[in-house]
Amino acid sequence: MENFALLFQGMGIALQPYNILMAIFGGIMGILVGAMPGIGSLLGCALLLPLTFKMNATSAIIMLAAIYYGNMYGGAFSAILLNIPGDSPAIMTALDGYPLTKKGRPGAALFTANMASFFGGTIGILILTFLGTALADIGLMFGPSEMVAVMVLSLSSISYLLGDSPRKGMIATMLGIMLATVGIDNTTGLPRYTFGNISLLSGIQLVPLVIGVFGFSQVMQLFSQKETDTSELKGKRLRLKDAIITKKEAKECAPSIARSGVVGTIVGILPGSGATISAFLCYIMNKKLSKRGEEFGTGIPEGVAASEASNNAAAAGAFAPLLALGIPGSGTAAVLLSGLMMWGLTPGPQLFTEQSDFCWGLISSMYVGNVLCLLIAMLAIPMLVKLISVPSKLISPVVVVLCFIGAFAASNEMTNIYVMLLGGVIGYFMNKYEYPTSPMLLAFVLSPTIEKNLYRSFQVNGGSASLFWTKPITIVLLLVTIALMVAPQIVKRVKGRQKKV
Repeated sequence: MENFALLFQGMGIALQPYNILMAIFGGIMGILVGAMPGIGSLLGCALLLPLTFKMNATSAIIMLAAIYYGNMYGGAFSAILLNIPGDSPAIMTALDGYPLTKKGRPGAALFTANMASFFGGTIGILILTFLGTALADIGLMFGPSEMVAVMVLSLSSISYLLGDSPRKGMIATMLGIMLATVGIDNTTGLPRYTFGNISLLSGIQLVPLVIGVFGFSQVMQLFSQKETDTSELKGKRLRLKDAIITKKEAKECAPSIARSGVVGTIVGILPGSGATISAFLCYIMNKKLSKRGEEFGTGIPEGVAASEASNNAAAAGAFAPLLALGIPGSGTAAVLLSGLMMWGLTPGPQLFTEQSDFCWGLISSMYVGNVLCLLIAMLAIPMLVKLISVPSKLISPVVVVLCFIGAFAASNEMTNIYVMLLGGVIGYFMNKYEYPTSPMLLAFVLSPTIEKNLYRSFQVNGGSASLFWTKPITIVLLLVTIALMVAPQIVKRVKGRQKKV
C-alpha cells in the first residue's frame, strides 16, 4: 500500500505540464532516433544530455528516460519496413516483422510491435514499481561465475534457431564466435586477428555488422530479383483500424508478451545484459514454448510480439539497479547515471528515502511516457506504411544511404563501413544458400560476455574452477543447461520406442 501512495504522489509530479512536455519531446526523439539505423539510445541520450544542464533533475531524467524506452518503439520501424534494425535489440523483430511486410501486412506488424512494446514496458514498469529494489539486490548476487552460467544457458538454446539444417546452423554459430574473437584479448591484453589494423583493436562493432547482414544484403537481393509487386498498396489509403490484428492473433500474442515482459525485466536488471540479450533470449524462449513455435521466422505477429515486449521490459528493468544500487546495466544506463551524478544525486538504497519525489516522479512518468509513446507510434503507422508502395528501384538508394550513415554513426570510423559491407556480403550468401543468420548473431553477442566473465571467475578464485560447482546459483543454472540439452534426446528416444510398440 505504501508503494501505491508513493506512486500517486509521483503522478502529481509526472503530470505537471512541463514534465508532460518533456516526456512527449523525449518520446518523439526516442522514436526518431530508434528508427534511424546506427544511432540507438546510447548515442541519442549522450547527444541530448547537454540540453538538460539547465533543467531540474526530475524533468531532465524524465526526458532522457523517455528517449530510452521511446527508442525501443522506433527500432522496430526500420526493422519491419526495410529489414534494417534501427538498434541492436530490434534484430529479432526483423525476423518476423519483415516477412510480414513482404506478405502485404506491414500495418499488422507495426501494430503488433507497438502494442507489444506498450504491454511489455508496462509489465516492466509494474515490476520496477513494486519489486525494483528487491530485484536489484538479487541482481547483485550475480557475479562472474553466475553470469557465465547464464550466458552458457543462453548459448545452449541456440539449437532452437538452427532451422532445418543443424549442420548449417552450427557453421553459422562458429562464424559468429570467430567474428567475436577479433580485437583485444581480455585475458592477455594482446591483439587477436586484427592483421595490424588499429581500428580493429576494439573488435567488430555489432551495429554495422547487423546493418550489413540485414539491410545491405537485402539491397543486394533486390538487385538480383524482380521488382516487388506493390500494386495492392498503391492508391490505397491505410487507416489505423485496417492495421489491427485479428482476435485469434491477439490471443496467440498475449502469452508471449506476458512471458517476455517478465523475463525481459529480469534480464534487464542483470548487470551487462541489456535489451539486446533480452530480445534474443525471449524470442528463443517463446519459439520453444509457443504452439506456433515452428512458424517463428516466417512472418507471424507472435514473433514480433515476443521480441518487442522484451525490449521495453528490459529498458524498464535497467532502472532498478541504476536507482537502487547505482549500477548501470547498459551503456545507456551509464549515460543516465552520469546525468544523475551531474545533478548532485547519488544512486543507492538511500535515494528512495532521501530523494523520494525524484524517484517516484521518474517511475510515475514512465507510465505516462509509455502511453504517449504508444499514441505517437500508432498515429505514425499509416504514414510509415506508405513507404512500402515506393518501387524498390527508388527505395534501394535510400536504404543504401541509410546503411552507410548508420554504420558510420555507430562510432564515426570508416572501419565500420567496411564491416557493414562485409556483413552485407556474408548476409547475402547466407540467405542465398539458406544458412540461418540468427545463430551467428546470437553467438557474436554472447561470446564476449562469456569470455570476459570466465576470465574474471578464474581471476577472483586464484585460477581455480571451483566457483562453478560451489556457488548455488551457478550450479543450478549449469544443471538446468545440461537438462535442457539432454531432455530433447530422451523425449526423442521415448517417442521412437512408443512408435515401435
